[in-house]
Amino acid sequence: MVAHPSSRRRAIMFDHRKIGRELGLFDTDPLIGAGLPYWLPEGATVRHTLEEYIRTAERKAGYQHVYSPVLGKRELYDISGHWGHYRDDMFPPLDLGGEQVVLRPSLCPHHALIYRSRLHSYRELPFRLAELGGMYRSERSGVLGGLTRVRAIQLNDAHIFCTLDQVTQEARAALAMIRDAYAALGITASRYRLSLPGPGGKYVAAPEQWDRATALLTEVLDGLPYEAVEGEAAFYGPKIDVQVTDSVGRESTLSTVQVDFHQPEQFDLHYVGADGARHRPVMVHRSIIGSVERAVAHLIEQHGGAFPPWLAPHQVAIIPISGAEMPHAQDLARRCLDRGLRPRVVTPDGDSLGARIRESRLIPYQAVIGAREAADGQVALRLRDGRRLDPRPADQLLSRMEALVRSHRVELWD
Repeated sequence: MVAHPSSRRRAIMFDHRKIGRELGLFDTDPLIGAGLPYWLPEGATVRHTLEEYIRTAERKAGYQHVYSPVLGKRELYDISGHWGHYRDDMFPPLDLGGEQVVLRPSLCPHHALIYRSRLHSYRELPFRLAELGGMYRSERSGVLGGLTRVRAIQLNDAHIFCTLDQVTQEARAALAMIRDAYAALGITASRYRLSLPGPGGKYVAAPEQWDRATALLTEVLDGLPYEAVEGEAAFYGPKIDVQVTDSVGRESTLSTVQVDFHQPEQFDLHYVGADGARHRPVMVHRSIIGSVERAVAHLIEQHGGAFPPWLAPHQVAIIPISGAEMPHAQDLARRCLDRGLRPRVVTPDGDSLGARIRESRLIPYQAVIGAREAADGQVALRLRDGRRLDPRPADQLLSRMEALVRSHRVELWD
């Protein structure tokens, strides 16, 4: 099928690779390698802000954050099943002192070992572990591109160790967290997909486990529009994939919720029940935004670089009309920083006011300071969408901007 010319133009216009480089968000270098982008200061600000939003949401939801190594012995992935079922997507082992060590393709085996490091009571369950951690995929050169297909991935990952009776509630809570994050990011889910195993030998051979996990996820999806698709499951269990669509209609998976009976068994995980006996927990895998790289790529294309106010690299463009207002502009910038806002002073270095406003078109708030505003301690505020507010006291405007940013809303103003 040949794409319509207008679709091709739209794909180029909203291509995150083009926009990301034009805005100085990220770039690549052949000396670093294909599929290994680096983040420039403004892109790093977007990434850091997104990561902190996720960490805060997870803490509020009862998750505990951990750090784990990006390397593991090959034996670890033999036990988890990754080496047997996923080896083609992993980097070759490194020989270190007679031991084979592998760049991890997933965080779940490490989290299973963290859970196993001490005995847990049923009173501690659900036990929720979260990490924004690095993982690595040996992607073919031909499929690499921008931030969507990379070899070094920063994954927003979490694993919930719980009783069988807690699985449905935990999975529903994970979907609610995903919905809240999408609302803050201005993302719309195109559909939910129940990803099931398909023909072939890439899946763990445990029919009873698959049936139980599928039944649980089907219950979680009750009341939501979804489509069951074969061949899209993880090798160890079925999953709910939250699908998003880009500006030209291409669909991809951003967020997932998975039920796993396999790895608790492989790693011999237990908790002590109310009866004093040992019982096997269920492992729920959950990712709110998936990989940070893919999430930012989608956000760039979704918003064309005009990010929601709380996520924008610069939130306030401070535009003095002339050099005489520069001290007032610098003072306003310091007051923005004190409130946790990210300002940028657009200096009058030979450019007209109109040119500097156009230059700042993607910044949510544009604070124009002329002689009258400087004398009165006021600011004439322009919003990114073209609206203009009458001059008001600077502190009044900063207080409102701060409140809007802290609320993680997509709206520019009330």
